[in-house]
This record gives sequence, C-alpha cells and structure tokens, in this order.
Amino acid sequence: MEEKKAAKKAVRKSPEEKIREGYISYVLEHGKKPESIFKFVKDLKIKEEDFYESFNSFENIEKQIWLSIFNETLEMVKNDSVYDEYSVREKMLAFFYSFIEKLKGHRSYILQTVPKKIRPELTPYYLIEVRKAFKDWVNELLLEGEETEEIEKRPVISKKYDEALWLQFLFVIGFWIKDESRGFEKTDGAIEKSVNLAFDLMGRGPLDAIVDFGKFLFQNR
Repeated sequence: MEEKKAAKKAVRKSPEEKIREGYISYVLEHGKKPESIFKFVKDLKIKEEDFYESFNSFENIEKQIWLSIFNETLEMVKNDSVYDEYSVREKMLAFFYSFIEKLKGHRSYILQTVPKKIRPELTPYYLIEVRKAFKDWVNELLLEGEETEEIEKRPVISKKYDEALWLQFLFVIGFWIKDESRGFEKTDGAIEKSVNLAFDLMGRGPLDAIVDFGKFLFQNR
C-alpha cells in the first residue's frame, strides 16, 4: 500500500507540466489557442492564480514548451557516456539528431503552431528563450573548438559564429517541418551536410594558409 502511494507521488506532475500539457492538448483538439486564460484554467480545473504562478500568458507557455524540449535534448546528449570523447563537430551533430527525435513527439503540435516557412533572419517569439540557451551552449563548444584547433579563431568573423549556428538551428527546424520523406531521412541528410559545411568553414582551410602567407611576405619584404 505504501509503495503504491509512493509511486503516485513519484509520477505526480507539477502545475507547470500540467498547464503545458493542457495547452498542447487544447491546441491539438481545437486547432487554435484558448480564447482566454479564464476559460482555459476552468477547463483544466485549476485556479487562475495557480496559472499565473507559472506563466503570465499563452505566449509564455509556448516559449517554455520549446525551451523544455531543448533542455531535455541537451541534457540527454550531455549525459551520453561518450559525449566528452566527441569532437565539437560530433557534439553538434549528436545534438541536432537528438533534437529532431524529440521534436517528432510533438510534431502535430508544431505543425499546428509553426508556419511552414521560417524566416531565418527573424527569431520567432516562441524561440527567444531557446536562442539564449542555445547560444550559451554553442559558445562553450566554440571555445572548446578553438582550444582543440577544430575551429580557427578569426578577427571579427569568430564573433559571428554563434549567430551563424543559430541560423542553422532555424534552418534545420524549417527543413524538418516541410520534410515528408520516410523517417525524415532527408532531414538527417540536411543535418549532416549543413553541420559538416559549417565546421569546414569554421575550421582552418586554404584561405587561412593564403592569409598567413600574405602576412609572412608583408613582414619579410
């Protein structure tokens, strides 16, 4: 008897989780956002003040839905026993593959709420918090990549790497939304090619050798 009670307590959801899941269910069932917070909490059978303890608007719920998906993905990837052995490029690939797997569980909700065409130059309001978290993690990777010489440190340009990778993040989401291939295999291909291209461009290449040679000639003329 005591074990059953303990099990119930263990699976009991927090008010925040209940609200998030209730919001997703409402959108899927009605094809739109709830008309008002008052009606939403009434249908969900919770007090309005309980809603405002966790969220202040429906838009805030949407931000938290995406942020939770991102955080869960990153935590799962980092907890992988081989994560620390990965190169920076491999860590980024692992994240994107895992992120898409997470998104699959929310595809109906995402298709209902996200436009099929995402403008990469504009960060949607529901991804504002994700953008901050993503860039924090990416900047850690970039520092690691510079230390391991996987990434070339370049004046001015290096400061833009995190923004370039954020645009890639938006590209991957947009591609996946439109992908109708079996098992989203085209998205897997897009991730592999786009991440490899990004790290090839950020890594040392022929252009860097030309610049170094130019500097050498200038200093020894």
